Amino acid sequence: MMTRTTVRTIRGLMFGAALVVPAALCGGALAQQAGGANAMTFFVTSTGLGKGADLGGLAGADQHCQKLAEAVGAGNHNWKAYLSTQAIPGQNAVNARERIGAGPWQNAKGQVIARNAEELHGTNNLTKQTALTEKGEVVNGRGDNPNTHDILTGTQPDGTAFAVSEDRTCSNWTRSGTEGAAMLGHSDRTGLSDDPPAKSWNSSHLSRGGCSQDALKSTGGAGLLYCFAEK
Repeated sequence: MMTRTTVRTIRGLMFGAALVVPAALCGGALAQQAGGANAMTFFVTSTGLGKGADLGGLAGADQHCQKLAEAVGAGNHNWKAYLSTQAIPGQNAVNARERIGAGPWQNAKGQVIARNAEELHGTNNLTKQTALTEKGEVVNGRGDNPNTHDILTGTQPDGTAFAVSEDRTCSNWTRSGTEGAAMLGHSDRTGLSDDPPAKSWNSSHLSRGGCSQDALKSTGGAGLLYCFAEK
């Protein structure tokens, strides 16, 4: 037969357990959220720098990726912008595919984009539904208002730089006027036709009218970038 003291003790233990379980669940949820942010290794920038294709070169573009990642708790990675540059006197070309590490890469929701560079530049999982921003949001595509699916890359389909015969990187990401042009990719893999360039995520068409913010907007962009975690 239980005494009053025993009953009070049992009730106290049950009440304490009731408090501990929700706390544990809450802590687990927070840990899961933190793990999700840390696990993200790819995103499309939610915003550009606002100066057209003048990104401050590769260093400025990388810094933009890093800051946006840090803002959502994913600053534990070394982030690189997916951009190529063309050779100039005293400086070799840089290939975008060689800047971003070995993979695999996944978006803010844990969906795998590609396991390695070969898959990324072959049959990857980049679509409008998976090419998400650092906030896990879908980027506006063809048919949306405004359309911002044009992503700056300066890159050929295989992820390598263009020859120097024509400016396709807005003077290596330092121009924001009417001169020059930048190669763009379609984050939603959709264009005016069904040909391969229209569906290319990294090498669809050149900007028209130069490298300014207005020029990028007029072709369906906002100066957005692809960012990859270099492991």
